[in-house]
Amino acid sequence: MSPPPTGWPTPSGSAPVNNGTIQVSGVFDGGMKRYCCIGDGGQGESQDPVFELAPGATIKNVILGAPAGDGIHCTGNCTIQNVWWEDVGEDAATFLGGSDYYVIGGGARKASDKIFQHNGPGTVHISGFYAEDFGKLYRACGNCSSSYQRHVVIDNVRVTDGDSIAGININWGDTARFTRITVISDPSIVICDKYHGVPKGSEPTHVGSGADGVNCFYSPSDITYQ
Repeated sequence: MSPPPTGWPTPSGSAPVNNGTIQVSGVFDGGMKRYCCIGDGGQGESQDPVFELAPGATIKNVILGAPAGDGIHCTGNCTIQNVWWEDVGEDAATFLGGSDYYVIGGGARKASDKIFQHNGPGTVHISGFYAEDFGKLYRACGNCSSSYQRHVVIDNVRVTDGDSIAGININWGDTARFTRITVISDPSIVICDKYHGVPKGSEPTHVGSGADGVNCFYSPSDITYQ
């Protein structure tokens, strides 16, 4: 797989979202049009997504303009391929139920909190992705109504101007694995943040960061600083 790009694609046209969330089953190819607009661009928790993917669905070649509400919801296993978020609102994508979710290519920027939110069980696979100006690239939910063991595999990504790449809950047995990570002009970024997950209504406690061979898996050779 070639390295992720570090620039944003030019939309091939505009596709207004006039009738609420677009339901996707099977394969949806957006032809690199810009889909907009839902929500207010803020961090409100109850915004609708632009796209809701049925179990097994694939969405590809889409640009989400601002405001993009709560981005994309995956209700089961899904594939998100070459999708770009010009300005992440609440979250870029939320993984709700399933066992394996794939993010292949694409990029996101201006995420004041998280890019990818993992609420359901299973494993999120992120590869070939570019992230810029963000809080966390990935967060395993630390205070959802249902607690699961969650996993993330992050390979061949480029990041710049972020706080941390992944946040996981070690008391629930979460894992995060990192390979071929390129950090651009951002030496202070945290690769893996560790939390203690809590019941809904409380706030998770940050308990550390860094590789440990138990929950956070990477070696110095997996991280390149440019």
